[in-house]
Amino acid sequence: MRRTLTVIATLAAAVLAAVAPAASAAAAPPSGEGGQPVYAPGARCTLGFNVRQNGAYYFLTAGGCAKAGLTLYADPALTVELGTVVAVTNVAVGLVRYVEPQVERPGSVRLYPGSQDITSAGNPVVGQRVCRSGPATGVRCGTVTAVNVTVHFPEGTITGLARTTICPEPGDTPGAPYFSGTTAVGLGIGGTGDCASGGSSFFQPVNPVLSAFGVSVY
Repeated sequence: MRRTLTVIATLAAAVLAAVAPAASAAAAPPSGEGGQPVYAPGARCTLGFNVRQNGAYYFLTAGGCAKAGLTLYADPALTVELGTVVAVTNVAVGLVRYVEPQVERPGSVRLYPGSQDITSAGNPVVGQRVCRSGPATGVRCGTVTAVNVTVHFPEGTITGLARTTICPEPGDTPGAPYFSGTTAVGLGIGGTGDCASGGSSFFQPVNPVLSAFGVSVY
């Protein structure tokens, strides 16, 4: 009888040891990486860059997801909460405070496949090679052709944008990160044309956004 009880106790301990790490991993708060989709009721956008302020973690996005007080999610069913929009700039870029903001998030952009670490932010210049990451078209690269551009969108007029040769495609969503190597340069706002007939895309330079929110890339 004693031997049987010992075996049962040993098996129980082994089961608990195997389950404990999985339960711990499941409890970790969700996080995103630049270039991944984010969702809100009636809207789909792209996570631009993860940023931080005084040890707290946030991310940037744009478009219909940039509305103060809006809760954003990692899935289209709106079941995995990422965070809440706590501030919005006048060019419809939102700052989203992560759920459990003290937990570190990755400071990288997804390359589909792989990742690119982002370690600094810079201003776009004409002739600069930049890339955009997004869930619909993956990574596309091109050249900055103009800065301080004014664009008239159906939602309104936006000034101070940069124009690139990177073509847009249906399914591209606002907020996509534009970067040059390890340097963040902007957040996607929109585009004209498509990749079959030729087109161009526009982004909001990231430095004014970082300054407005008092945050930094890492």
